[in-house]
Amino acid sequence: MFVRNSICFLLILGVASAPATTLADDLLRASPESQGVDSGKVLEFIDTADKKVNSMHSFMMLRNGKVVAEAWWAPESPDKPHVLWSLSKSFTSTAVGFAVAEGKLAVEDPVLKFMKDEEIPKEVSPNLKAMKVKDLLTMSTGHQDEPMMRGNTEWIKTFLKHPLPHQPGSHFQYNTPATFMQSVIVKRATGEDILSYLEPRLFQPLGIKSPKWDKSPDGISIGGFGLYLRTEDIAKFGQLYLQKGKWNGKQLIPEDWIAEATTKQVSNGSNATSDWNQGYGYQFWRCRHDAYRGDGKDGQFCIVMPKQSTVVVITANTNDMQSELNLVWEHLLPAIHENPLPENPEMTKKLSVLTSGLKAKR
Repeated sequence: MFVRNSICFLLILGVASAPATTLADDLLRASPESQGVDSGKVLEFIDTADKKVNSMHSFMMLRNGKVVAEAWWAPESPDKPHVLWSLSKSFTSTAVGFAVAEGKLAVEDPVLKFMKDEEIPKEVSPNLKAMKVKDLLTMSTGHQDEPMMRGNTEWIKTFLKHPLPHQPGSHFQYNTPATFMQSVIVKRATGEDILSYLEPRLFQPLGIKSPKWDKSPDGISIGGFGLYLRTEDIAKFGQLYLQKGKWNGKQLIPEDWIAEATTKQVSNGSNATSDWNQGYGYQFWRCRHDAYRGDGKDGQFCIVMPKQSTVVVITANTNDMQSELNLVWEHLLPAIHENPLPENPEMTKKLSVLTSGLKAKR
């Protein structure tokens, strides 16, 4: 811990002549300016977020695969896992992607193909019969509202018997139980719970250690929420997607799946100023500025900006997630330049002072 923190401190101070540095499974570190990022704009972002977001917990920015800025609001810390809430969904759809690549299932498979007879309602509606795995991925199952899983122990039966007034694929409705059903299907198609299934395919290659995922009453990883990871683990996940599924020269997940998962699959609104109305992929939201993200309740974000070769990760506890995203577009997007910038030791020193005294408000 002392060695790692010392390296981060030196980088924050702007040691321009030092090469990008890493320890074990950590991401590479580099000064902001060496990667074309204006450290003054980064300082503006952290300072403004500290004042306006109630409450920031952590922040990490990657450019060209290197960490150029990071901050934690005490008592949060680099080695402390954080609840992801619905950001967990993007990891669940990744498990589906691996299973598809291995021929274990297909997005066009009917949901009922993976269900047990005793779980299926006695009367199967045409819409339930027509529901596909893809409809689970795109939040277009045909529900008008979310099935209520809390308070009962039969989550699968509850999902399958819930009314389906819309034809699957025709109506976007945010649906956490639909993500749980993806977890169920991956387990039944592969024989492994998604946590153990992702271990050799995603977590180990990315150097993500000891991930934790809460379980449903019958012992299945919840999928739609309940995953706990460090900020840097989330950043690695975003970088994997930015690199179109490739990590350390190896294609972990097919590039075609990455493109499909992060492309607009369904429409979810028409408000051009809302980052929740830009379309939805496979458990990824489309953003303004041609970016995409996984996100979760209270302000958990993994934002991928392909045009800028940038990943931004934020953990927080806020009830205004749009304002939180607005700060990224207002301060960090303009900070990114195509070419390296002159080093700015004075500004990076100010960054060091600011980040050393951050405290979470809640």
